Amino acid sequence: MNDAYRDAFFTLHRDLPREGPGEPADVAWAADLAGVGRKARICDAACGPGADIPALLAAAPEGHVTALDKTESFVDQAKAAHGADPRTTIMAGDMADIAGPYDFIWCAGAVYFLGVREALETWKTALAPGGAIAFSQVCWFTETPSRAALEGWAEYPDMTGEAGLLDHIRAAGYDCAGTRRLSDAAWEAYYQPMDARINALAVDAKGALADVLQEGRDEAALWRDHRNEFGYLLCVVRPG
Repeated sequence: MNDAYRDAFFTLHRDLPREGPGEPADVAWAADLAGVGRKARICDAACGPGADIPALLAAAPEGHVTALDKTESFVDQAKAAHGADPRTTIMAGDMADIAGPYDFIWCAGAVYFLGVREALETWKTALAPGGAIAFSQVCWFTETPSRAALEGWAEYPDMTGEAGLLDHIRAAGYDCAGTRRLSDAAWEAYYQPMDARINALAVDAKGALADVLQEGRDEAALWRDHRNEFGYLLCVVRPG
């Protein structure tokens, strides 16, 4: 990503409430299935602007959430929103380097940066005994995706169906306790604020910013037109 594109990307994404699909109900479901206790030590890996921190704290009201992200602007946004809570530690950091021990590791939509198998193998040593990981990963929901969907996800050639995702989990030495498809509401929680930001920026947009805004429109339209073909699968897993 060149500097002009990077600047344009963060102009669009700066101060958005989320950096990917999700809703509090996803966190609550995963935490319940994982048996997260009131005093759990939680890591929010690649936390973005911290949208899931309140739901993680709700799942462990006497626990602690360590949230980290490599992007400084997202860390600053998360700190501004949630950093005053003594139950949080929010910092810049690489999710490949988390040490723990954590009772629960949460990673919303970012595990692909490492790869599912690679991430789970890396995080195994960061889990406390009995700990669990919850992550969401995009995958195909059909064996015959349309040309438009295939072209839209062409930059992710390793994208699999649900069965392939479960294969990666088993190959990493984990058992899957359950899965949940992210709802339309979870996707719109990401796209609707981005739609509004695109409309506000489009008036004077030129060059790289105009290109980034169009990419955002295309991404949202692809999901809205082909939502039955792909989506995020939320998985709760434990070392086997």
